[in-house]
Amino acid sequence: MRARRGLLYMPGDKAHKIRKATTLGVDCICMDMEDGVALDRKAEARSTIAEALLTMDFGKSEKLVRVNPVGSGLEEADLDAVLAAGPDIRPEGIVLPKVESAEQVRWLSRRIAAAESLQGWLPGGIAIIVLIETARGLVEIKDILSADLRLQAAIFGAEDLAGDIGMTRTRAGTEVLYARSAVVTHAAAFGLQAIDMVFVDFKDAEGLRAESLEGAGMGFSGKQLIHPAQVGPAQESFTPSAEAIAKASRLVEAFEANQREGRGAFALDGKMVDMPVLKTAQRVLERARAAGAY
Repeated sequence: MRARRGLLYMPGDKAHKIRKATTLGVDCICMDMEDGVALDRKAEARSTIAEALLTMDFGKSEKLVRVNPVGSGLEEADLDAVLAAGPDIRPEGIVLPKVESAEQVRWLSRRIAAAESLQGWLPGGIAIIVLIETARGLVEIKDILSADLRLQAAIFGAEDLAGDIGMTRTRAGTEVLYARSAVVTHAAAFGLQAIDMVFVDFKDAEGLRAESLEGAGMGFSGKQLIHPAQVGPAQESFTPSAEAIAKASRLVEAFEANQREGRGAFALDGKMVDMPVLKTAQRVLERARAAGAY
């Protein structure tokens, strides 16, 4: 699965901002039709995103589109703009916000499958990424994340969840720790990537870096970004360091050597190594490969 260390939202009605994003080397560019666009600019966002998909060179950045939630009355027109406008207008994934049931995911998957058939696209080639950002979505997360094979990642939306529950957001983030942990744990259980919450103070690079490293330590694959300045610090934080890669590689090689000699657990640098330790090292190398660092 491709790296999604940074998922950068760009307002869908602002072509110049989307074009700027294509120059940043960010893993994912998410063209937004939802929160980043005023109600009277939704139609403009649809046409601007369709034009961007048709004409802009995104390089290695994944082309994602965030539509409005199921039940908003806007989602059908949003999807038509990027799935039914012609075979040359094709996103690589749809980000579905405020997901609260497995059926919402399956509904989207059926819509995508119909478009793939109509447009002659590769079946199964368009991914679904869901946002878990309401109390109901959190309660239903097991069913949501096991709903469909197109699902590749789950995003944790702390700010919307706080508004839904009535939390007071703090820099420490203890009020969202349970929800944050639930998203990353359930994502891992179903073989999905987990993308961490937004760091809203886009001028605080060190704060972003610290929160990104914390998220990486929790098992998140990447982070939602709201400003170009956040791309570098976030993607660096979710890329294993050269030291971590070397340590993991040495451990895997030692494990394989000991396996060939009929030994299971063994000592390396004064510490016992067994299967859980091996899995952690393998995960480090997987993340490094996805990021092109190994």
